[in-house]
Amino acid sequence: MPTVSMAQALNTALRDALRDDERVLVFGEDVGPLGGVFRITDGLTRDFGEERCFDTPLAESGIVGLAVGMAMGGFRPVVEMQFDAFAYPAFEQIASHVAKLRNRTRGRLALPMVIRVPYAGGIGGVEHHCDSSEAYYAHTPGLKVVTPATPEDAYWLLRDAIADPDPVVFLEPKKLYWAKAEAALERRAAAPFGRAVVRRPGRDATLVAYGPSVPVALEAASAAAEDGLDLEVVDLRTIVPFDDETVAASVRRTGRCVVVQEAQGFAGVGAEIAARVQERCFHSLAAPVLRVAGFDIPYPPPKLEHVHLPGVDRILDAVDRLQFDDRPDVRHLSRGAA
Repeated sequence: MPTVSMAQALNTALRDALRDDERVLVFGEDVGPLGGVFRITDGLTRDFGEERCFDTPLAESGIVGLAVGMAMGGFRPVVEMQFDAFAYPAFEQIASHVAKLRNRTRGRLALPMVIRVPYAGGIGGVEHHCDSSEAYYAHTPGLKVVTPATPEDAYWLLRDAIADPDPVVFLEPKKLYWAKAEAALERRAAAPFGRAVVRRPGRDATLVAYGPSVPVALEAASAAAEDGLDLEVVDLRTIVPFDDETVAASVRRTGRCVVVQEAQGFAGVGAEIAARVQERCFHSLAAPVLRVAGFDIPYPPPKLEHVHLPGVDRILDAVDRLQFDDRPDVRHLSRGAA
């Protein structure tokens, strides 16, 4: 298998979708000849022409509104919101029209479109350039919400999203764009759309993560292993639809659960996950379900971002509070994290 970055995998997915289906269009701010701020659309205008991949005015609401009309007309638009917090002017279009059109027409009119959103932190971005907005979209009925953590998933989940008859908000972790890994792009090995995967099997507790938090959870699991704890890591891959089956099966095996997210904690996706785990796994739980999240503040200035984002120490501190009284062999994990 080739070793590729997530950015390369996304570019390949868009390229293959444009090649395979003439209804697919790619547009947004600077996605044409420039190839996008993060170069995800690099070369697409050159290879497919300005009719298939083109720049738009700096008007996010107009970009999404245009995509709605094109999807209604039989196209499959893939639009880019240049940064996560730039997408908010388009949210009225997304919540009022993108998410509701199928319901409004009693299923007679589908809206096959993808809204790509570079999101979350870890790049030292200034205000409006780093945000974790997944809860807004996940809370809006009618939208599917996706966030890959590996290059292989980035490719296959984006191909699935473009082929889906319903609108998909595709959240791309900015800090993982240049992370490289082996990826099967020629023949599918990735899990189906809507299914979570166990990235690391374990027996003592489950870490549930998604998108940019998955590598951090895996790092924490490796650190915990040095102290005698075997942590399982579940990567959600899609927030909506949510894979209750895989998550619940993992927690029933381990009896303990920590949910990890970059977004602020209050009313976040992690709270929904914790509630679903508690409802489905109550009699299997040996300790309360805990959350590790960003603080309930706007994303801080770049030099303070590392304090805001959950890291290995904060995850281990939460794991240490999972009441391992039945395991005298487990050493104290806490490193004094806030």
